[in-house]
Amino acid sequence: MRGALWLVILFGAAVAIALFAGTNQGLVTIFWPPYRVDLSVNLVVLLLLATFVVGYSALRALAALFDLPRQAKRWRAQQKERAMHASLLDAQSYLLAGRFIRARKAAQAALHQEQSLGSVGVKLVNAVQFRALSHLAAAEGAQALQDRAARDEHLKQALEDPSQRHTALGQETREGAQLRAARWALDDGDASAALAWLDELPMGVARRTLALRIKLKAARLAHRTAEALETARLLAKHRAFPGDAAQSIVRGLATELIHGAYDTTQLLQVWNSLESSEREMPELAIGAAERMAALHGDAHIARDWLLPLWERMVSAPGSPASGLGDYQSIKLVRALELGLESVDASWLARIESAQQQNPRDARLQYLAGMTCLKRQLWGRAQLLLAQAVTGLQDLSLHRNAWRALAQLAQQRGDEAAAAQAWKRAAQLDPAA
Repeated sequence: MRGALWLVILFGAAVAIALFAGTNQGLVTIFWPPYRVDLSVNLVVLLLLATFVVGYSALRALAALFDLPRQAKRWRAQQKERAMHASLLDAQSYLLAGRFIRARKAAQAALHQEQSLGSVGVKLVNAVQFRALSHLAAAEGAQALQDRAARDEHLKQALEDPSQRHTALGQETREGAQLRAARWALDDGDASAALAWLDELPMGVARRTLALRIKLKAARLAHRTAEALETARLLAKHRAFPGDAAQSIVRGLATELIHGAYDTTQLLQVWNSLESSEREMPELAIGAAERMAALHGDAHIARDWLLPLWERMVSAPGSPASGLGDYQSIKLVRALELGLESVDASWLARIESAQQQNPRDARLQYLAGMTCLKRQLWGRAQLLLAQAVTGLQDLSLHRNAWRALAQLAQQRGDEAAAAQAWKRAAQLDPAA
């Protein structure tokens, strides 16, 4: 379309010139004593146009001639700049390929080329960012080569340029350098230095997934379990872990925090710091109850922690719908057994009701029997434990049941039954 329009315009201009020049009878007279020169207007117009074209071409030629030194200088600067960027790209390629000596040399070559450009007065728009990236590439190579002195020197030069804070890209590069420094400190096993680098980051940067991953590893290395747990929660919210890995990590850290409690006060603080979803995890509730028993704490509090699990187990015993497997159910029974000396009437009613509703559940028979034993209900305990030993699959519970039956037989004065029960218990002892 544009070509057609230009063609129409050219035809129109040709027609206009032909009409004007074909009928133009005007003359231009030049008096140069003693001469007189008569020229047609058309010729004068052509001469003026030719003079303009020749003059303009001559001026352009002179400008191009005088501009040759500047063009040559610019060309040399462009060649150096291309070589500089090529050196940085080579450094990155060598790093990816694991050729760290060549990577460091290429990064240093890029820095020398940038300095030579600056010495001749050439200022690059991205000079600050380029220098920082080159220093980081050289520091990465030095880190891989275990040259910590060179790494720290390059890192210092990458961070010390104050103009980085004045641009968005410069600030991003600086934050990236700090993250790399934290990662290097973590690789060196210096968790305190890694956490110190992370503390210098702005709040928004510190909550990025990469920073949180580094912080999680550093906190675990420094045995700062509470901080690691909080970091793992943030990573779980960011969906930084695949599948159930987030829940597994959070559960492991919370378990470590519970087992690390040195008194009941700290254990209560740890339990209160857990989220509601974490308190419903069987491993954490059972672990907290066992730790409370190990610290000789209040068994009523431990049973309150176990109550949601108990309700889930008795609502659907042995069913996946309860969310408790056989192993967790056994652990729950053991945890409840630890505090049977102080069991109250409400829990006694719960245990008896659950056993009556599920009379064939050996675990509930065992727990009810041990409860009756603690309450000195010898006959009821004898009946329940005798039923339990025929169905218990867990060796520890099975062994404890036979021991309790042996004690009951001794109280009755039935030495033969007691000896038989002790023998059965000994056969189930792993050390036997």
